[in-house]
Amino acid sequence: MSTAALPRRRARGSGIRGREAASGWLFITPMIVLIGLFLVVPVLMALWVSVSDWSGRGSPLSSDVGFVGADNYRDLLLGAGLATKDFGTSLRNNVYYVLLVVPLQTALALFLASMVNRKVLRGKGFYRTAFYFPSVTSSVAITVLWLFLFSASGAVNAALSKLGVSGPNWFNDPRGVLHVLLGVVGVDQGPAGLTGHAFVGLSWWEWLSGPSVAMSAFIIMAIFTTSGTFMLLFLAALQGISGEIEEAALMDGASGWQRFRFVTLPMLRPTVFTVVTLGLIGTWQVFDQIYTGTQGGPAKTTLTPAYLSYNTAFANQQWGRGAAIAFILFAIIVAFTVLQRIVLRERDGVPRPSRRRVRSAR
Repeated sequence: MSTAALPRRRARGSGIRGREAASGWLFITPMIVLIGLFLVVPVLMALWVSVSDWSGRGSPLSSDVGFVGADNYRDLLLGAGLATKDFGTSLRNNVYYVLLVVPLQTALALFLASMVNRKVLRGKGFYRTAFYFPSVTSSVAITVLWLFLFSASGAVNAALSKLGVSGPNWFNDPRGVLHVLLGVVGVDQGPAGLTGHAFVGLSWWEWLSGPSVAMSAFIIMAIFTTSGTFMLLFLAALQGISGEIEEAALMDGASGWQRFRFVTLPMLRPTVFTVVTLGLIGTWQVFDQIYTGTQGGPAKTTLTPAYLSYNTAFANQQWGRGAAIAFILFAIIVAFTVLQRIVLRERDGVPRPSRRRVRSAR
């Protein structure tokens, strides 16, 4: 082949790649347009609403809408009024919801996946379906059923009444469960160091109250309804682990717990990251259960930022403040996701089981 033909072939190849790139852009252009119209543009408009005094009438881009800067954010985070107290209350409720739901649903999903993945288990299809069924059931229907169980004449009250530990208004108790337990031993007031300082409208004593009984019921419901979905993710990851790795650890004399801790769990690190990320996003955005069930009651002990944003904007017509709550919630979700990504990052590349670690643990 002559050297003169090389530039011509290279030019022809670059032309083919150029046509392929043009075809690729042609195919993805409709999706880019859709994402821009229905995602990027609404987000930017909501961001503008959060820094404006839009009243909900007319276009938020009209000339009579004024720019207020960070006033809506300042009223929520640094104000001394009811708006700050409500936002702090919603954050406190949601923090306990996240701290309890995410670890428990992840642990339960991993446990169920490990049980279903056992070779000696018969009827695996039945158990997979049974565990996953609550996840595909309407959240509205489950919420209504859950509230019926916890009502004054429900099955939970009937069972607790036989033990003498229930009362007609225990579900409506506005105190947190930690304050309820402390009240049993006679501690009804917090120390001055906790009651004299406030953060986002609430004293530290109120922040440390724990979830209310009503929020605890929603926490149990969330664990019950979401563990099945995450179980399938863990089950798929467990079935992707080669049996030779387990056999090698078994030949090294590792017990069942050691094989799970030093072999199985490191191999599940990417799945754990996915499950925890989805759990964080879902728990911080909890809305439909609150809207259908208690609408923030009793005494705002089930109020969440997502429901507060909706109620502030659509019920109270404070659109700027409602949009500001949504963007603060977005920042919280991003911060938690980045934090758990740092905690669960693979420091040594792809996690691999170590025989030395297994032997040293024996």
